[in-house]
Parts: sequence; structure tokens; C-alpha cells
Amino acid sequence: MITKGRSRPSRNTIGVETLLVAVDPARALPLTATREETALVRMCGQLLSLVEAAAHLGLPVSLVKVLASDLVDSGHLSARSGVPQAALPEKQLLQEVLDGLRRLR
Repeated sequence: MITKGRSRPSRNTIGVETLLVAVDPARALPLTATREETALVRMCGQLLSLVEAAAHLGLPVSLVKVLASDLVDSGHLSARSGVPQAALPEKQLLQEVLDGLRRLR
């Protein structure tokens, strides 16, 4: 009922780490919007990951993924992907930083 019978989102780019933010929190949702969609847009007034939103709503991540996808399609939410794997620092650099911090004790 919440997803109007769909089990898959319209976008395959939304993952559990995807950050969601309301495009215009004051913009009204359609009258057909569910209570869950309304709550999702309201809580995304601040940047929130999909998995955090699911936890706050008490709903399965797969269901919130469908809702978020619909709200992105309708222009109510913006989805931002996480840091690309190539942009992450190398393990060696992280180890050097950790070792340096430990020496500060």
C-alpha cells in the first residue's frame, strides 16, 4: 500500500549510503502523498542517509528506497551519492595518520 504495489525503485542509483535532502521543505506534497512520504520529506530538511531515514521511520530500507526514488522523481528530494571509491584515501596513508596520532599520547 505504501509503495502503491511496487517493490523496486524507479532509480537504481539510490543505495543505503545515499544522502537525501529536501529540495524545498516548504513545497507541499500532492494530496495523494502517504504519511510516510510526508514524514520522509520533513525529516530530510537536513541531510540524512537513506538507511538513517529508514531507521527513523521504522520501515525496511527497500521500502524507503522506493519512496525516496519517487520523491526524487517528483522533485521533492535530492539524492546525493557518497564519496566515490577512487576519492577515498589509500590504506597506507590512513595507517600513517593513525600511527602519528598514537605517538602523540
